[in-house]
Amino acid sequence: MENLGGKSSIWQNLKDVGLQKFLAPVALVILYVFFGLFGRNFFSYGTLVNVLDSSYYIGFIAIGVTFVIISGGIDLSVGTVMMCAAIIGGTAYKTWGWPMGLSLLLIIAVGIAFGYFNGILVSRLKLPPFIATLGTMMISMGIGSIVSNVRSATFPTRSSDDGWFKSIFKYIGEDGFSIPTGAIVLFGVAIIAYIILTKTKMGRYIFAIGSNKEAARLSGVDVRKWEMMAYVVAGTTAGIGGVAFAAVYTTVMPAQGQGFELNAIAGAVIGGTSLSGGIGSVFGTLIGVYIMSVLRAGLPAMDLQAHYQTFFTGVVVVGAVLLDIYRNQKASEVRILTPADNYRISVLEKINSSKQEMAAARAKNDQERAGSLRREILSLKREMKKTYAKMKSEERVEKIRIRDAERISEREFHHHQREHQTGKDGNEKR
Repeated sequence: MENLGGKSSIWQNLKDVGLQKFLAPVALVILYVFFGLFGRNFFSYGTLVNVLDSSYYIGFIAIGVTFVIISGGIDLSVGTVMMCAAIIGGTAYKTWGWPMGLSLLLIIAVGIAFGYFNGILVSRLKLPPFIATLGTMMISMGIGSIVSNVRSATFPTRSSDDGWFKSIFKYIGEDGFSIPTGAIVLFGVAIIAYIILTKTKMGRYIFAIGSNKEAARLSGVDVRKWEMMAYVVAGTTAGIGGVAFAAVYTTVMPAQGQGFELNAIAGAVIGGTSLSGGIGSVFGTLIGVYIMSVLRAGLPAMDLQAHYQTFFTGVVVVGAVLLDIYRNQKASEVRILTPADNYRISVLEKINSSKQEMAAARAKNDQERAGSLRREILSLKREMKKTYAKMKSEERVEKIRIRDAERISEREFHHHQREHQTGKDGNEKR
């Protein structure tokens, strides 16, 4: 079998995709298999349902946070906004007598309103995102308590007529068998967010603002508008997360939700979203959220208490941020190509050109020409490997020689300086 790609091309492909994006799904699989092998009953269907159930509300707000972080901002309010929206919707249903469908729409509307509020603070009033959303976090906690009169909001049970919305996120049959339908809803929202982020003008502008806000402004992008829209998306997904939380947990407590935003941000960072802005993906964020959910379910299966999950999540986040910093540093490095590098690039261009010719020859069923090109490609590869290694070796030897010469020159310079200083001191004493 011919191996025209080689290990170098595989490694290059991994670098093109992004090392952090590649590591996140691998880490998810490794964690799941690890807990399945060493945890108690982790591979059961019930555990899988629990992992998915605990991912819904964090997954929704993490998708919104991804938009904000890509734009170069941060949103610390999504957790409390989600719970504030849920408790207002629950109060509207239980106390004000609103129908369930209208109460659920109110939850989403409250989330959108807070998103607009954050967007105005950041894009129009120019407040730092950290301070603006920290203030919104406190405001949303207060509003939720004021509206509910510091009472919990209880949503209807699944068996009641108004509990129909719970089946959207978890269907339970008459025999008690449950299907985590919320995973389909979460995946559907993720697909919509992915399309917005990668296929629309809004997504392109959000990436541009996060990469370089001033350059985007000078290019004619309405920075204030699209920066605001990133926060509106975060508010919308916070509202959807509020509906999901009400569907899964029924009771919503006032002043709840603080800390959920950290899980959302952690999920985005673990999934490859750069805190410096301009880089990120929706599906990477989902993988990051599932990693934390697996940790949350897997550690108790190994008889470890809940606070271990906080510890290990912190370790994973620190590792993801360090990897992101390394990636940004490598991207900003100015690499000077050596003669060996230039030689390798030129030969690779010849190889790629020959590959295209070989593909064309095969398409025309010209097996003789294709075989000749294949032999030529293999010959070029052997020659490149041998010559490139030789040139690199010579460059390393030359680099060591130059470094040694610099050290000798530096020592001689310091020696002459000391002699000059000693002679000067002697003259002053005389």
